[in-house]
Amino acid sequence: MMRRQSKPALMLFALAGFIGLGAASSAVAAEEKPIHHVTSEVCKNCHQEIYRQWKGSMHAQSTALADPIHATFYKKVVGSPTEEGVKHKASGKYPICLQCHAPNAARDKVTKLDANPAYAEGVNCVACHTLTGFTGTMGEDGKLKLGLKAYEMTDKLQGPSGFNQGLQKLTAGNDLFGGAGGDEDQKPNPHLGEPVQFQGKDIPALPMEANPTQMKTNAACMGCHDQRNNPHGVPLCQTGNEYNMAKTDVNCLACHMPIADGLANHSMGGGHDPAMLKRSVVFDLTTENGGDTIKASVLLKNQQPHSMPTGAPFRNMHMKLAAYDANGEVVWQNAEGHPAESDPQAYLVMTLTDDEGMPAPPPTATKPGQDTRLKPHETRTLTYEIPAEGVVLVRGELYYNLLWPELSKQFAHLPEEVKAPVLIAEVEKEIAAP
Repeated sequence: MMRRQSKPALMLFALAGFIGLGAASSAVAAEEKPIHHVTSEVCKNCHQEIYRQWKGSMHAQSTALADPIHATFYKKVVGSPTEEGVKHKASGKYPICLQCHAPNAARDKVTKLDANPAYAEGVNCVACHTLTGFTGTMGEDGKLKLGLKAYEMTDKLQGPSGFNQGLQKLTAGNDLFGGAGGDEDQKPNPHLGEPVQFQGKDIPALPMEANPTQMKTNAACMGCHDQRNNPHGVPLCQTGNEYNMAKTDVNCLACHMPIADGLANHSMGGGHDPAMLKRSVVFDLTTENGGDTIKASVLLKNQQPHSMPTGAPFRNMHMKLAAYDANGEVVWQNAEGHPAESDPQAYLVMTLTDDEGMPAPPPTATKPGQDTRLKPHETRTLTYEIPAEGVVLVRGELYYNLLWPELSKQFAHLPEEVKAPVLIAEVEKEIAAP
């Protein structure tokens, strides 16, 4: 008995481009160009929902043309992203930043990112889907290999499962539809290796092969998100080392690219995604009224297999705790304004310093400073003694920040939504009379 084809398989055909493409006989060979010059606009023709998700992601905004925070640092340590031939000021070499933030440009050793749409797209479809193998971020010489340098690459797109049509070809000849319809109804697919025409557009051949070892594991991420030091050897981004500390088998994609309706989510949410942030930390509050004082215990549990926050060292969290009277007036709080000085236990941050121990930005820091972030899967309790008189409610709020407070002040040119703290959790407890 012939087995009915599964829904996922049918979806794969549709997503790959069988639906809506012109007939094979009308396909016109597109102008040949390197695959890393193919923009995501080409992929959009068939993969519209994936494109929409990617377009709103930080991968699509990864270059100094689009990300205002990265642009600020890039212009300080390198120069203009629209000029050719600029060098990293400290090393005098091709900017290592581009190996992660503009990988298609890095393949051509170009620094003028507006010279080609595929450069300006940052981490676009081709940038990820032409990585064929992760070779690790540590070189034989003991130096870090960052971004593209940590990968083997190919000119064939890599997919999580490919098409797996060998048996179908054996049983149905060259007819990929098993005899359904005549030749004039056949829908060509650029991933099978031939150029096609779609709505008057020439689509180049974009052959694809299966590579689940690369595309369904941490190998897809770690070249850029493992670890990175500044020119002085000070650890900055260390997500890979944090992940190893967690000793977990949960991979990056399980959280950052979950499957829904047969599609891996290409929004790839992280520190800029409020929904991702809200599910990252368990935030709870218990209170015990002892008469004169209220003992408040604030629970923080990191649900991630890496530190929270992770990634760029200037990301941080802070917690505000306040007690209110019956009129809604604050009668006690753990800190006025930011708690960095008055309640340092409520400030979760990794700091960097200079040789004198003074705070320093990532490019110039010479030493790591204090690290009070939540460790992978850590549970932490903060306790407070609150004067009980008049208190009817205790409220806690947890905020995530993309920048240290001092950086927010220095980078006054940045959009307010980039500098403003984001409320990611809140909890309240009503206080009954003892």
